[in-house]
Amino acid sequence: MTAVPTRAELREHLIATRIAGSVATPRENNLGNFRKLSDREPLYLFGLTFDGAWTAADVLALMADRVGVNPDPAYTQGGDTIDPDATVDRLDAMGQRIATAARRRERVLVCTGHPAGVGAIHAEVARALADHGCELLTPAEGWSHRNEDGRHRELRYIGGVGMVSSGAGLNHTHSPAPMEAILKALADAGAEPPDLVVGDHGWAGAAGAAGVESVGFADCNDPALFVGEAEGRVLVAVPLDDNVLPHHYTPLAAYLLAHLPSR
Repeated sequence: MTAVPTRAELREHLIATRIAGSVATPRENNLGNFRKLSDREPLYLFGLTFDGAWTAADVLALMADRVGVNPDPAYTQGGDTIDPDATVDRLDAMGQRIATAARRRERVLVCTGHPAGVGAIHAEVARALADHGCELLTPAEGWSHRNEDGRHRELRYIGGVGMVSSGAGLNHTHSPAPMEAILKALADAGAEPPDLVVGDHGWAGAAGAAGVESVGFADCNDPALFVGEAEGRVLVAVPLDDNVLPHHYTPLAAYLLAHLPSR
């Protein structure tokens, strides 16, 4: 069993592995994506709609406040940052909501658009919630569609975690379509939506847009979940680099799951 790090130990680990602190995401990519959300480009909305105008300047200010990116609009090239204290604070918030799910033995959907990155945390969350008596939902398995690039993708569950597959491999996705299909499948079967969605990207965004409580991980170039959190559509958005080597997330998972009640 992985030892649970202290807050100080976890903070140091985040910086050392570049999950937070100075991260690999270029500033140019961040600013470009902030503009695309402001322009309401669908791929960058993660299935969410927003009440506010959310200009590019608004998004930058929000991301500086909630994520810790450089707040200076004149800084346009180079590296960017994620505040490790913000990461730990939001992990605490996510952990508290997951603990509530465990105590209530809720119906939970766990899913990821980053099976080779933060998918490592999702796998641990799914296992722990199942061990605490939660029902892990797996609706619409095998559902398929063509993604934004016209490529075939189908919904699969591995260890209780939903993700998309091309058949021979597991794939990265921002699309809200799989979550929308899941919620439709549940409704068509006369079943209630999940009590909680633990996800990222369009999985968490589309759930929040449908009024389902959702918590998720998001990188500093993915502002949609943070805007959704600011508008009350997403319960918790945890800022981190979402695609470092999977084993680097092990201490984060241990810290997160330490919030769960003892059995």
